[in-house]
Amino acid sequence: MESGNSTRRFSSFFLLGFSENPHLQFLIFALFLSMYLVTVLGNLLIIMAIITQSHLHTPMYFFLVNLSFVDICFTSTTIPKMLVNIHTQSKTITYVHCISQMCVFLVFAELDNFLLAVMAYDRYVAICHPLYYTVIVNHRLCILLLLLSWVVSIFHAFLQSLIVLQLTFCGDVEIPHFFCELNQLSQLTCSDNFPSHLIMNLVPVMLAAISFSGILYSYFKIVSSIRSVSSVKGKYKAFSTCASHLSIVSLFYSTGLGVYVSSAVVQSSHSAASASVMYTVVTPMLNPFIYSLRNKDVKRALERLLEGKL
Repeated sequence: MESGNSTRRFSSFFLLGFSENPHLQFLIFALFLSMYLVTVLGNLLIIMAIITQSHLHTPMYFFLVNLSFVDICFTSTTIPKMLVNIHTQSKTITYVHCISQMCVFLVFAELDNFLLAVMAYDRYVAICHPLYYTVIVNHRLCILLLLLSWVVSIFHAFLQSLIVLQLTFCGDVEIPHFFCELNQLSQLTCSDNFPSHLIMNLVPVMLAAISFSGILYSYFKIVSSIRSVSSVKGKYKAFSTCASHLSIVSLFYSTGLGVYVSSAVVQSSHSAASASVMYTVVTPMLNPFIYSLRNKDVKRALERLLEGKL
């Protein structure tokens, strides 16, 4: 009974953000507003360019459209609330809003994770089994893989949300972050529930490890297949089809690992928040630039789209 009362005592949390210095608030607001607008506009352009070009209606670009959509949602889960807090000079987020934000953030974070693995499988089939590509990676499989990614992501997010709802928060309810992040909430609880903490910390790592293992296996087979190609031109052509995806994978998992290590090693109140910017804001912002610069088909589609609009 006491546990339940302790949990209900707090109707809100306080998001400390990056700095409490009032002179830096305008700079932080302008910087994150700019990055958010670039992220949304860049990913929307990728979506519109692919949708309007019929020759890009292939599995590879189908997954890219979904990745761009997820990146928009991923960033929109956290940045607008942070901008509102800075503008209103309020650090408060309600208990319900905090749990909801954490849940939605987990959904799109896992979707990013799974979509990158699915895109790696698509490249594996295209390069290693080109004659059977259209047969294996058909429209039905694409929809099935996308639905599976959504189902697992939503299930995981709801599982973590239910666990957090059972926890007791007491004492310090200040979150040294710019959004309600699962790891930060688990550190605020005074509930001594080992199974709950194990699930909260282990399951996200396991899901990321499964996806990353699938990506590593796919690229191991891709590299083995490319090595068997005799001509240098053939090797370059084969590798160029997955260069953009490989760049995004490297950026996403390296920044994610950096956040995980920094939060575990560095005991600074703002270190985790600063590190999280890389994979929550910078990575979704850079994805459109990576694909537009490294992928000739997307680059041409964007040029046609912009020429048509001007």
